[in-house]
Amino acid sequence: MDAISLEVLYGKLSSISEEMQLIILKSAHSRMVNEACDATSALLDSEGRNISQAVSIPIHLGCLTVIGKLLAKTYPQGKAKDGDCYIINDPYSGGTHLPDIAIATPAFLGTKLVGYATVMIHHQDIGGLLPGSASVYAHDLYSEGLRIKLTKIVEEGNINNDLLGLMKSNSRTPETLQGDLLAQIAAGSMGAKRMTKLVSEYGINFFNKGVEALLDYTEKLTREEIRNIPDGIYEFEDWVDNDGSIENLEPLKIFVKMTVDKSNIKFDFEGSSSQVKTAINNVPSSATSAVMFGIRTLTGDNSPDNEGGFRPLTINFPEGSIVNPTFPAPVASRSVSLRRVVDVILGVLSQALPDRYPAANCGQASVIYCGTVDDQTNQRIVGAIGGPWMGGMGARPNKDGIDTTDHDGSNVYHVPLEVSEAELPIRFNKMELWTDSGGPGKWRGGLGFYSEVEWLKGKASASLRRDRHKFRPWGLAGGYSGPECKTALKKKDASTSKIIPGKSQIELNEGDILQLWTTGSGGHSNPLERDKNLVLDDYLNKKISSSAANDIYGVVIENNKINSNKTNRLRRKLIKKIA
Repeated sequence: MDAISLEVLYGKLSSISEEMQLIILKSAHSRMVNEACDATSALLDSEGRNISQAVSIPIHLGCLTVIGKLLAKTYPQGKAKDGDCYIINDPYSGGTHLPDIAIATPAFLGTKLVGYATVMIHHQDIGGLLPGSASVYAHDLYSEGLRIKLTKIVEEGNINNDLLGLMKSNSRTPETLQGDLLAQIAAGSMGAKRMTKLVSEYGINFFNKGVEALLDYTEKLTREEIRNIPDGIYEFEDWVDNDGSIENLEPLKIFVKMTVDKSNIKFDFEGSSSQVKTAINNVPSSATSAVMFGIRTLTGDNSPDNEGGFRPLTINFPEGSIVNPTFPAPVASRSVSLRRVVDVILGVLSQALPDRYPAANCGQASVIYCGTVDDQTNQRIVGAIGGPWMGGMGARPNKDGIDTTDHDGSNVYHVPLEVSEAELPIRFNKMELWTDSGGPGKWRGGLGFYSEVEWLKGKASASLRRDRHKFRPWGLAGGYSGPECKTALKKKDASTSKIIPGKSQIELNEGDILQLWTTGSGGHSNPLERDKNLVLDDYLNKKISSSAANDIYGVVIENNKINSNKTNRLRRKLIKKIA
């Protein structure tokens, strides 16, 4: 296939996956999807290969690929029927954790199976131990909610109402669950129709050749980028604070060894901590996504979004480890350790390509699920406290990090404060950038935030799964780390706040205030090399304190202006001290 025809086919496939994504974001009921955009859409060919994925959640890259192989094996040509839809959320057969439900719709040209349109979203509640179905304290998979192995939810156009009813009866928010499921079915059905039309325009043989050429092209681009990495072995490690249990407060290591051999690359996680009894483990399909995200950063937007780029990749997740637990280990709060997997992947790539990769990002997400009961309607309410969930993005080799933004593997949107206040009985008393939370450097790390959230009526159960309370987001090339996170609770009648663990289950009552200090990120290069005017700007904008300007950056600010003579003397003194 010639280059122009290939580009046109790529554009048409992308438009279908992006249209599916738009449908799910506009049709879903839950704030997790229609505001935070925690959803992913993709087209798979008849072999289950991911041939086009919407620009959405990178951390879903691997799981849709694994699910695709299961789809092709379980519902191939002859078993898949026009009008079917298949559903799965089982982490141990291709899913990630139970709230992430995938629905796939087969596409046909006549009676010939040509592929599957798939949509995965994070559902608000799928049952389990606590509201939100993401408790750290679930002790096995069975306590995390309703587990669904690959099965039909729609058969030849008829919804399986028995299965739908079973799912609703296991959710604290049944109507929201139903609305989100129907939105997925609608998006997948539209994707399958568009795929059928596209194949009919091209013809099945020409289409299949085009898909193969696209996968080969993506592989070629990825191998070219891998060849730019010097051959060798690179290692990196980072730490999760603890597993959240009362008995075990020991840190957990995430370790990776990257081996580069010409155009092939291997990531080996041997040496990472063993699986834990709390729900912060990651199944391989989940952890694979973090690795695939790292590989995808090599090619950027030059490459089509398909699985061809993962052909040069080999991964080893040691069995029984935190990144490959044995069934039925709990995985509901997988994101706690998954953030650290992302960090070590970007960290090891930064060793190999120091001019391309940033210092550590925030490394944790403050997704706090609350469950309560409306005292007037007696209806259960489940929702995540909105606003930003992540802190700063790491400083880059040539520019500052971005303040308080979602980034790396998740790439979701902040839920507006007003939307969260409408969904839950809460009020944000404060939401502000946290001064000095960006790691100092020639290029400063993006700032994190400080927030105060007050519970306004009744009582609620709140699940916290925060991290980076012990291990700071690291800097690079002489840049400093960001600060540790802090979490505190101020009871209504208390005069002071009490520091609480980042991973905990708490009760909120009327007048209680939850306080969150969420770290920024690491800095890049020596802070004494930072442009003095940028230091002044940061000080005037309250991004850094006067003490940081003076003691770390070596800039003397008097009456909101730089004293150049004193600054030059101070910087010389600090440089000598470091030497």
